Amino acid sequence: MKMDYRFSDKVLALKPNAIREILKSASDPGVISLSAGNPAPDAFPTDAIREISERLLRENPIGVLQYGVSEGYQPLRDTLKSYLKEKHNIGSDDDELIIVSGAQQVMDIAAKTFLNEHDVLVCEAPSFVGALNTFRSYNTELIGVTVEPDGMNMEELEKVLDENPNAKLIYTIPNFQNPSGVTMSLEKRKKLYELALAHNCLIIEDNPYGDLRYYGEDVPAIKSFDTEGIVIYSGSFSKVVSPGIRAGYMMANKAAMAKMIICKQGQDVHTTMWSQMLCNELMTKYDFEKHLDYLRALYTKKAALCMDLLDKYVVPHGIHYNKIEGGLFIWCDLPEDVDMLDFCKKLTERKVCVVPGNAFLTDSAMECHSFRINFSTPTDEQLTQGIIEIGKLAEEIIG
Repeated sequence: MKMDYRFSDKVLALKPNAIREILKSASDPGVISLSAGNPAPDAFPTDAIREISERLLRENPIGVLQYGVSEGYQPLRDTLKSYLKEKHNIGSDDDELIIVSGAQQVMDIAAKTFLNEHDVLVCEAPSFVGALNTFRSYNTELIGVTVEPDGMNMEELEKVLDENPNAKLIYTIPNFQNPSGVTMSLEKRKKLYELALAHNCLIIEDNPYGDLRYYGEDVPAIKSFDTEGIVIYSGSFSKVVSPGIRAGYMMANKAAMAKMIICKQGQDVHTTMWSQMLCNELMTKYDFEKHLDYLRALYTKKAALCMDLLDKYVVPHGIHYNKIEGGLFIWCDLPEDVDMLDFCKKLTERKVCVVPGNAFLTDSAMECHSFRINFSTPTDEQLTQGIIEIGKLAEEIIG
């Protein structure tokens, strides 16, 4: 007799992460994966990581291997506070910063701290699937607001907030949004803050790609003009050092942070000491800005190649996209009379993987005519071959 598993209501309706499922197909050596969001193999500071790790384990092995405090390694916290203040004007005397096990944990801690079942969370449509699944696990009602070329539609957001007085959180990725690649304008950032304040909502400002700007000028973070303590700021080392070390950080008002620290304690006690000490060493004893410049140069070339290829092979056949200023993703729009899921399936049959756009919606059953491609992971040769195949298929189906 087999066990009849009685799953909790929180996980009963959850489905596997669509991107993780696609990556299973993409793991075939013969498949060109334009679906992952991984850093380029050349992006990792492997020599520095090796050198730092050897030195830490030689000079301070107990510090690396022993328990730490839930708030995080104090030297790294201090380093990040100074870095964020100097570079982005983020942080005040009323704010606190803690180290988390990857920025994904920020979404989980915030949801656990502030959301009751059936509370409303407002997010961009489309939005990051990992965050959406985290919010779903708390039986949250997700309402998406359309992403335009300059960010979330503010009239639509205001209407959603007016109609949903139990909305507690607004989740946004204002820089080089995943999956759309869009950057929110300063005007919209200020309007978003104004609306959140008027409707007694908190904002989660997720910024994993902010240091990867290739064109144009930086736009001030929403957190930089947060005078009322309503913005929870999330940052990560995943795209600038390594996703495998699972290190990120969260800044929020001290009163809010006090409860969120308790929630983190119940999840993992503290973030891995090795990764925290490693990041602090990289930021204080190595030329971290030079490393960021290297990453920007690397990805600027890959982004330019990707957009040139799309312009040459794909756009002439009716698929459109918005030019990006940074980040790792490009959002492609098919004509409305083309079945997007069938298009993506046919691409897979041609050994090219992209991510269907409905994976990034609050309801994956909603109509969608877009797909996401990533240019950081494949080699230039793979990227070229993959986009040529997209163009060939578009020519056959669209003309």
